[in-house]
Amino acid sequence: MRVLTLGAGTVGHWIADVLCRRRHDVTVIDTDAERVRQIDSELDVRAIHGNAAHSSVLFQADVFSADICLAVTGDDEANVVSASMAKALGARRSIARVYAPVFREASTFDYQTHFGIDSLLSLEQLSAFELVRAIRNPDAIPLEHFARGHLEVYEVEVESKASAVGVRLRELRLPGSVRIGSIQRDGEMWIASAEDEIHGGDRISMIGVPSDLNKSRAKFTTVSKRRKRNTVLIAGGGEIGFHLARALPASDYRTTILEYDPRRCEQLAKLLPDLTIVNASANNRSVLEDEGGGAADYFVACTGGDESNIMACVEARELGARRVMAVVGRPDYANVVGKLGIDHVVSERDTAARQILGFLNEGPIISHRRLPNGNIGVYELEVVDGAPVTEATLADLPFAGRCLITAIQRDSFIRVPMASDQLKPGDIVVALVDQQHASDCMALFGGRS
Repeated sequence: MRVLTLGAGTVGHWIADVLCRRRHDVTVIDTDAERVRQIDSELDVRAIHGNAAHSSVLFQADVFSADICLAVTGDDEANVVSASMAKALGARRSIARVYAPVFREASTFDYQTHFGIDSLLSLEQLSAFELVRAIRNPDAIPLEHFARGHLEVYEVEVESKASAVGVRLRELRLPGSVRIGSIQRDGEMWIASAEDEIHGGDRISMIGVPSDLNKSRAKFTTVSKRRKRNTVLIAGGGEIGFHLARALPASDYRTTILEYDPRRCEQLAKLLPDLTIVNASANNRSVLEDEGGGAADYFVACTGGDESNIMACVEARELGARRVMAVVGRPDYANVVGKLGIDHVVSERDTAARQILGFLNEGPIISHRRLPNGNIGVYELEVVDGAPVTEATLADLPFAGRCLITAIQRDSFIRVPMASDQLKPGDIVVALVDQQHASDCMALFGGRS
């Protein structure tokens, strides 16, 4: 595929390298002449010196024939503008990296729709979601990114005496904004359908509006059996720490954030009023002892410095934390962290590379990510004119057990669909797809997997 990368910094260079190794045709634009010379000498790319927000530079890079444009400079505004221009000038898809949360907060202003960008990518948010999944359930459906944060996924193990046991999904009478996405039983996971019956011991994923999800949980658990809340101690209250803390439900996790900057602590206290925010350094052993680091079920270090994160994890491990996790960017540390007893490591660059590779698709597929275990893929799909999927309601489409539409974006509004809904050209949907039937399902959207 023809990929246009705007920005040759740390992230842009890394992405270009990954794409070159996969034999994609890559063009890189950067305003720094030295960076351009470096990437031109090290990688098999076409490197252009110039400002990607200038139409003449984009034309020079043949933007009109690009399959995808990745704007990953260090400037949010430059990324949004250049990705928008690339899309308007003919790039089939455009992605912009952003850091500031305001660009992803569609409730105040929908930047993505307004500027015609296919996706706004936050490396910090993606890294946080990787950590969330490692804490909640490694096999969990990563829907938070696809649904732009409007919907949540909650995984729950069905208790044997719960009211839902022995009941088919179509008879559960869940709120219209909640769907059962997948069922895991005896080591197997599949896409839920209306005729599936709930068994005790099943692990199910529920997708929907947060408030209704909390109400729906009562059908799968018993009041008498209250599970102990896991304790999570997060070192670092930056964007990764913030997104991680916000994604862990207070009903299941008792979360504390250690943050060195007092002004950031004040911001976090306003944004996360139900959490404990402590103004202290996580690299101080006495602080970890005082804040219960030795008794933590999960200790996560995401301070912004690789060495600080590693050392904090080592201290927490020695104090007795059950599982320790860290954000580590340097690839040469990969062989070290495991030897130090760190259970799980997340790299922003690796996370970004996996996400971006998911965007390299043809036809109606905007992005695609396969669950690590099982045979389910999470697809973000564009409904095009004349697609067979627009000719019937969701209930009448041949999707049962093969494809589940979990979210519809229409006119900047995202919601969980009803069985009576009918898709329209221009809709963006998030779907769970059984990989064995992916080709047949994609054909209904007007393309192939």
